[in-house]
Amino acid sequence: MEAIEELAVQPCTSSLYLRPFRLSYRQNGTKKFWDFMRTHDSVSILIFNTSRQCFVVVKQFRPAVYMCEIERHQPQVFENQDKESFPSLENPLPAVVGVTYELCAGIVDKPGLSLEEIACEEVLEECGYRVSVADLRRITSYRSGVGVTGSRQTLFYAEVNDQMRTSGGGGQPEEGELIEVVEIPLEESMKFAYDETFPKTMGVIFSFMWFHNNIAPKLPKK
Repeated sequence: MEAIEELAVQPCTSSLYLRPFRLSYRQNGTKKFWDFMRTHDSVSILIFNTSRQCFVVVKQFRPAVYMCEIERHQPQVFENQDKESFPSLENPLPAVVGVTYELCAGIVDKPGLSLEEIACEEVLEECGYRVSVADLRRITSYRSGVGVTGSRQTLFYAEVNDQMRTSGGGGQPEEGELIEVVEIPLEESMKFAYDETFPKTMGVIFSFMWFHNNIAPKLPKK
């Protein structure tokens, strides 16, 4: 996962996932504009393994996170952003600065499938557990990237056990996915959520808090 090489930054003239636009409008009599991007909505799933009393999350390299760290340490990389060429990354940072812990998730890009069906596919592909729509509990939906994309993510909860695991997960290599499945013990989960040495998404923090408020009180006492 962390063996990245031959890094090169270049302009993005077209994308399957992002479409940049500029909206001009008048608000309270003042003329304004705002740049934004359209992208897919998504689903995410908080997975709790009841056999071992742990959360199942994923760990992967995120180029956007990595390049934020590059810009923080090497701002000159983006100085020629309006030109056709960028300086090469002669002294790239270690790939680990771009690795994050996340909930199992995926984009909504299959019109024939419901959000629940897409969530079930993602759990199987990324984490190796076979769950059904009936196994899912919808927690809520929310907007992410409100200043840039405004896309909607729908969060589900699923309980699994060891017998439901049919593979090691890891995503789909043919789509460029390289995912590591990670288990977070329940008793360590809130410490993990607030530990900044483990880069993570807000979805992880929020869903762990939701679990401790809504599910943990109902668990059998040890």
